[in-house]
Amino acid sequence: MQPRIPRTAAVLTALALTAAGCGGGGGGGDASDGLLVWIMEGTNPDATDYFKEVGERYEEETGTPVEVEFVPWADAHDRFTKGMAGGTLPDVAELGTTFTPEFAQLGALTDLSEQAGDTSAYNEALVEAGTFDGGLYGMPWYAGIRSVIYRTDVFEEHGLEVPENWDELRETAVTISEEEDDMVAFPVPGDAAYSVMPFIWGAGGDIATESGGTWEGGLASPESREGLSFYTDLALEDGVSSTGAATWKETDVQDNFVDGNVAMAISGSWTPRAIEEADPELAENLGAFPIPGPDGGYSPSFLGGSHLGVFEGADTEAAWAYIELLTGDEFAQRWTEESTYFPGKQEQIEALADSDDPLVEPFAVQILEASAVAPVSPKWGEVEGAQVIPGMTQSVLNGDATVDEATQTANTEIEDTLNQD
Repeated sequence: MQPRIPRTAAVLTALALTAAGCGGGGGGGDASDGLLVWIMEGTNPDATDYFKEVGERYEEETGTPVEVEFVPWADAHDRFTKGMAGGTLPDVAELGTTFTPEFAQLGALTDLSEQAGDTSAYNEALVEAGTFDGGLYGMPWYAGIRSVIYRTDVFEEHGLEVPENWDELRETAVTISEEEDDMVAFPVPGDAAYSVMPFIWGAGGDIATESGGTWEGGLASPESREGLSFYTDLALEDGVSSTGAATWKETDVQDNFVDGNVAMAISGSWTPRAIEEADPELAENLGAFPIPGPDGGYSPSFLGGSHLGVFEGADTEAAWAYIELLTGDEFAQRWTEESTYFPGKQEQIEALADSDDPLVEPFAVQILEASAVAPVSPKWGEVEGAQVIPGMTQSVLNGDATVDEATQTANTEIEDTLNQD
């Protein structure tokens, strides 16, 4: 099956520029009657059977065969940019939420606003992340979010309750730290941007905001500095983390949790399943709760996940029919059950917020009550690639900069990157 070739002048111009940067070659034949789909590898361990059944249903309903190619997340961005340069793009693809505005600006994606119509049925944050310059280029598919997971046996042993504000979170962590010599009470990972963001947002700060085409950084605000200070002081002043955690990524937090070295940590909604697979006994002593706000309520947590996009040159009607099948109730529910990620439709998330499962309900509440997205900019991927926010956090944890110095440096880097032509 031959992939579609972008045809519009805007895309061709963008692709010529991209080719200069990534050295892609030519290629790609005429569009065939089949549908080529790229799906990221690893989200759903049973993806092969799942997409086989989706493809069979699609072919039954439309008469069009489907070829699904699985692409490792680590290779995805390069595959897309090289595909743009060489004319080897798929018809439909799973896109990380931060990819969507970048590829939309390049002119590689089709505006799906007309097909989607009223998007109020979908999670607002996912819709926002898929919207660029007034058009919807990424259809919400599934979502993941971070809340707090904890050892219920450790809480029970020390008579601890789920904290409902930042002071209680600190006090709980301090108690565990004092009572459990061989356990990190609450890791403060320096190389995990999405672990610090809830404290910046929770204090009323922001990463960056756009007005009139210009981005203004928000990290140097008093509110953002207050949030970063609370986060880093958990390690530097309260001693509830560890020196080594200054270099930890989220995966390091998870690994240490599985090894029994961590009592409470910010972690993704997909983590409980991973812990269950690694250590079923540990999973029996696992709980979760939304990230508390400074004075109660909840702190916003980064809502990530994936969109479904249609590349220019594809048969939009055929591509949209496939997207409708994936996001429809039947296959969306099955995807959620198999992958443990949340569906993109608000009603489906609300149903999970009423779940009796203590490892599902808190994350669903986090999505519904307190979620946020990164700045929706084609340049945000460059900010992530430059590790600006982890660099900010680590400079404070390592004593290389004060909170004011670190936030000012990060703020300037973000503004310079988002506002560059």
